[in-house]
Amino acid sequence: MKLLQSKKKSYHGRVSAASLVMIIIMVAIIVRTRNERKNERNTENVEAIVMLKRYSYAPVKKMTNSFAHVLGEGGFGTVYKGKLPDGNQDVAVKILKESKGNGEEFINEVASMSRTSHVNIVSLLGFCYEGNKRAIIYEFMSNGSLDKFISENMSDKREWKKLHDIALGVSRGLEYLHNSCVSRIVHFDIKPQNVLMDNDLCPKISDFGLAKLCKNKESIISMLDARGTAGYIAPEVFSKNFGGVSHKSDVYSYGMVVLEMIGARNIDKAENSGSNNSSMYFPDWIYKDFERGEIMTIFGDQITKEEEKIAKKMVLVGLWCIQTNPSLRPAMIKVIEMLEGSIEALQVPPKPLLCLPAMVPETVEDSNETSSFSNPSQFERGSLSASEDTLRFPTKSFKNLMKEVESSSKPSSNKVSKASESLT
Repeated sequence: MKLLQSKKKSYHGRVSAASLVMIIIMVAIIVRTRNERKNERNTENVEAIVMLKRYSYAPVKKMTNSFAHVLGEGGFGTVYKGKLPDGNQDVAVKILKESKGNGEEFINEVASMSRTSHVNIVSLLGFCYEGNKRAIIYEFMSNGSLDKFISENMSDKREWKKLHDIALGVSRGLEYLHNSCVSRIVHFDIKPQNVLMDNDLCPKISDFGLAKLCKNKESIISMLDARGTAGYIAPEVFSKNFGGVSHKSDVYSYGMVVLEMIGARNIDKAENSGSNNSSMYFPDWIYKDFERGEIMTIFGDQITKEEEKIAKKMVLVGLWCIQTNPSLRPAMIKVIEMLEGSIEALQVPPKPLLCLPAMVPETVEDSNETSSFSNPSQFERGSLSASEDTLRFPTKSFKNLMKEVESSSKPSSNKVSKASESLT
């Protein structure tokens, strides 16, 4: 009997040992597979980088004249003006902050930009990767960023045609990233500061530090954390309650930029608008001014009928793009069609119902300098109720919105629903 029990114990011991070995092997296979996939992605990024001109740190320092001329600063680093070693071309040199990480953000930006070639995307000219010194060299944009252009052109007599062309150029750049690039690229940080202007005020999308390379047919993107700049982040980026993250997240940011191009055009008039107060979220008072027929307080008294059509078109495009439901936002190819088409062809969008924190930091970053939304508690709870800390888009009817344009035939809600289906 004792011998039989001893054999049973020995048998169970061997089974347990074999099971443990199998588990270890399975875990090892899973880890190895994940590492291989990660290495494969890194290899693709490295292959993209090696096609570019690589500089050591000393020439980078020399081309910036020892970092004498600062163009701008951000969460990831500082941008300096410089010249290529041959002295024939001005460049912008982005020096990234030193990081204890493995430089994935740097590789991500360089790899993303190296895959692009479009008139509305900033051209990458080279990079530096030497120890913990990292730099990106790209073409210099003499007219600075879009936010500078907006702030310097706030007079009543402004160039609405140029604003329209800038919005159209940015939309073409995004459409290229989403559908025409070698790999689909979702930017995740579209804002006026990341749209640069050349000598001819041609807009070019820049700063791909938060961008994500995707398979061309990949519609929903898996993300570990939120990313972007407060005020431009699509709601689904920081809460799954609003839907899946996709290229439509860039569409939302683009819509906010378009509305800012109009809403921030004249700060004095905006602040004196009948619908505006110091704490009101600017798309809110744009809606309200349309409802009250006070559009002229936004656009100024010297706007022509033709310019007014352009302005109204940009408002409608912006409002379509910031729909809370990602599926209601137009794809960028549709945005281009809307901007190039007539105002009469545009439908009135549904009301976005989204509460936003009244007080948020200008740039949302974590301790590793990676942009992320750090306090999405209201959205995680699924709370959409208004409070002292939230702002809501107006809930009144759109019956007065765009009545000057649509006086002859205002679309029914059914038509709006059908129109929205064609936007995706």
